[in-house]
Amino acid sequence: WIGLLISTTGTRMQMAAVLWHVNELSGQPIALSGIGLARILPVVLFSLLAGTAADRINRRRLMFLTQISLATLATVLALATFLDRASLPLIYLVVALEGAAFAFDLPARHALVPSLVSPDTLTNAFSLNSIAFQVGSVAGPALGGFVLAHLGQGWAYAFNAATYLAVIAALIRMGPVAHEVEARRAGDPIGTIKDVAAAAWEGLRFVMRQPIIASSMLLDFFATLFASATVLLPIFARDLLQVGPVGYGWLVAAPSVGAAAAALSLAFTRDLRRQGPVLLVSVAIYGLATIVFGLSRSFWLAFVALAVTGAADSVSAIIRNTIRQLLTPDRLRGRMTSVNQVFFMGGPQLGEVEAGLVAQWFGPVVAVVTGGIGCLLATAWIAARYPQLRRYNGDEPLRGLAPAGGTPTGV
Repeated sequence: WIGLLISTTGTRMQMAAVLWHVNELSGQPIALSGIGLARILPVVLFSLLAGTAADRINRRRLMFLTQISLATLATVLALATFLDRASLPLIYLVVALEGAAFAFDLPARHALVPSLVSPDTLTNAFSLNSIAFQVGSVAGPALGGFVLAHLGQGWAYAFNAATYLAVIAALIRMGPVAHEVEARRAGDPIGTIKDVAAAAWEGLRFVMRQPIIASSMLLDFFATLFASATVLLPIFARDLLQVGPVGYGWLVAAPSVGAAAAALSLAFTRDLRRQGPVLLVSVAIYGLATIVFGLSRSFWLAFVALAVTGAADSVSAIIRNTIRQLLTPDRLRGRMTSVNQVFFMGGPQLGEVEAGLVAQWFGPVVAVVTGGIGCLLATAWIAARYPQLRRYNGDEPLRGLAPAGGTPTGV
């Protein structure tokens, strides 16, 4: 948890710095949308393979590899910036390679959590994880704005590279973690291409046959596809709200301020009921707050609106994660998470592309406001299409959890 907090701070600092850097190099909204495209393509390409890897090999070791790769990529970007060799193609390449690393990291990380805690504390565990992520997402952009203003672009990347050491140290301290692993051929932890394809299809088929899981993924995808305002924050900060790098950093951090507050309240809430309706309402609030942000011309109104989007998204994310982990058998968790990350990462990143293109043609305000309206329409459609989600309470019979620390079927 501490490693996640420190690493997230650095990652979010770098994400904010990359957008600012691209905006300085180009100044065109469509250049910002390229970041979203660079992030999502590796996720689409590698997610199902990554999920199979997370189910068939040691998840902790897989995280070692991803964290070392991410630290190396951040170091490359820092050195290129210090040497004045940074360019748009290099930034896009590094972002794409980071996307590939994250594609393998996330299934392993999420699937590891149920092996560390008991079933009755899983919601609280995901709430605490969300707190770490959101606190890091507040501190990262805020510190990033200070670093950009006073130290320079390269230092934001260098600090991020150093923060990955916290996760590596945490994994060492954690020690071996047992989990259920599917049988596979001796000496071949992944299997043949045919085996991998069959395993990936099994995970995809499982998700498609679970209406509550599938509808929660669709809800996440469409909400973030239409309401991804973060990519346009450099334009809002500089041109519409007229604040500098420090103000920009706080705007990027604003959603995480609200999200951290919401996650903190849920971390100490037991037996949350009517989870399906709460999920739908939280996404609707997310869309409404996005519209308010798009229409705001005051820094503080924009900050509050973004904070509300973060709070609503945090409630939604915690409920979605809990639902999916409770309803998924351990041997399929990595693949379920890999399918999910196509939706929850694909939505925001494709949303950045959509927002950049609309802003290029019609302006940033139209891009954000129409995105919020699209989020509301998508929520209404999913609520009507999936009555199972509307009726989901949270105390239905479980199928996915075994006691934490149970005997694994493999290593």
